[in-house]
Order: sequence, then C-alpha cells, then structure tokens
Amino acid sequence: MLLRNRLLTLQITSFLSLPLSPPIKTQPSTLSFRTLLSNPTHPSQNPNPKRHVLAPKAKANSTILDKSVLFMSPGVDPAEEVTENMVLPGSNIVLGPYAGDAKIKEVEFVKSSARAKDCPKHDRPEFAILGRSNVGKSSLINSLVRKKDVALTSKKPGKTKLINHFLVNKSWYFVDLPGYGFAKAPDAARMDWSAFTKGFFLSRDTLVTVLLLVDASVPPQKIDLDCANWLGRNNIPMTFVFTKCDKMRAGKGKRADENLRDFQQFIKDNYRVPPPWIMTSSVTGLGRDELLLHMSQLRNYWDQ
Repeated sequence: MLLRNRLLTLQITSFLSLPLSPPIKTQPSTLSFRTLLSNPTHPSQNPNPKRHVLAPKAKANSTILDKSVLFMSPGVDPAEEVTENMVLPGSNIVLGPYAGDAKIKEVEFVKSSARAKDCPKHDRPEFAILGRSNVGKSSLINSLVRKKDVALTSKKPGKTKLINHFLVNKSWYFVDLPGYGFAKAPDAARMDWSAFTKGFFLSRDTLVTVLLLVDASVPPQKIDLDCANWLGRNNIPMTFVFTKCDKMRAGKGKRADENLRDFQQFIKDNYRVPPPWIMTSSVTGLGRDELLLHMSQLRNYWDQ
C-alpha cells in the first residue's frame, strides 16, 4: 500500500457519493474571526520545534469542542477530549504529535512541466497548490516562503500554464498548478484543468495533500465546490485554504467571515469526515505559520 494511502484514512475518504451522517447541531464557538483576532498567539506554537513535538493536552475549565467538525491530525487519540488550546488558530485542525520544524530555509525552482508524465520523478513528499485563477495562489506561495518572486504574480489571473515544482529545504516540494475557471475569460481560453491537471493528481504517488485555495472574500463558488467534489470522489487528500481573510467586508456582498460560515456549512453537509481547513491572508500573514505547521505534521507522518 502506498504511503499516501495512510493519509486517506485521516482525510477525505467519503464525499457526496456516500450517505451523509445525521447533522449535529453545534455552537460555532471558537473557530471564528473574533476568536482569532482576540487571541493572536497560541499555546501550541513552539518557537524552536523539533522534528516531533508534544501535542497540547486538554486544559481544565476549557471549552470542550465538538470533534465532529474538527480534523483529527495523525497521532491524535480519537477518544481524547479536544479543547481550544489544542486547535490551530483560525482552523479546525487539531495539533498532533507529528508536528515539527516548519521553517522554510531555502527554496529552489526545479522544473516546469507541460504534462503530468513530464514532472520530476523522485520519492520526496509533494504539496500541490490549486485554486481559481484569481484566488491569490502565487501571493500565498510567496508569503509562505517569504520571497516576493518565487511564484510570479500578475494582474492578469491565469498566467500559470504549467506544473511548476519547487524544492523546499532539499526535502519536499511545493507544486504550483495552473488556476482554473477565471470568470472573465472566454470559455475557449479557460484552462481545461480536467484534461491537464487531473492527470497529475491521479499519477503522483508522492502527493501528500492538495491545498485547495478558496477566496473568502466572495460567496462559495460552484467551480470550487465542483473541484472539491472531484478530489473527494477520487480519494485525493485536501486541505481547504481560505485566502483573502483580511478582507472583512467583501464589497456590497457578505462579509468574509459570513462567506466562511457558508462554506463551512457546505463542508458539514457533505463530508462524513471533515477535511482540514484554515484561514489565511498573504497581506497580513494570517495563518502562515499555522499552515506550515499543519503541513509539517502531514509531511512527517508521510515520511515515517
């Protein structure tokens, strides 16, 4: 069995095509903008993390959270009660014992590939980054690696046309995938991700998870839901990464936190096992360290 299959037991193994669990009424309580902004630090963050860190334990007199809406990371005891201090801020991710050194020390561009079969062949873990063409994908990558020109940004969405591999710390890869479905482009000019990118997902044994970027400044988009649907049906592990969470008001429409609640309701209604999700902003740095820490625990679990 492939190493990646171990992660599938912890992530998305049933989506839409299977009967849904009965809905559980819960209070949104801790996983919100207000909690995040009022509590910018987190007791689980380790300034000098080792390869593996001791996961935080439930604190006395802390609010017990409903595990049915949380992502239980590798190594977390499913029978253990979960409290606020055990969850990464701005996410539903319970910090586990596989979390480790998340610092990015060096990034090297390796190759651009026009076809999945032309991608580099290696045995290192990969994190694929996918999203709509104007979701802020390149900005997030540059924020994560803290360099402005690793992934080139453009005022014209949809400039990424190839599969781009970046080697991080000489041990794992970011894979920047072409964006899909830019609404202002004519149908003929849109990236046919179904023919181009799907082949990558179905052929990469080294893929740890897909970071599916979703714009929090607009209401949930059908094309994002369709993408999540396809990934789920094909048992491709994913993490929802909400971008542009610094935009508390989205024009004349709903606020970003209201859009997030709508998308989280979609997750609750359609997933028997909740996938991980996290809020980010490439402008303020919101969620950067937490996302890298989440990736570190998936990576370390994959590596064992």
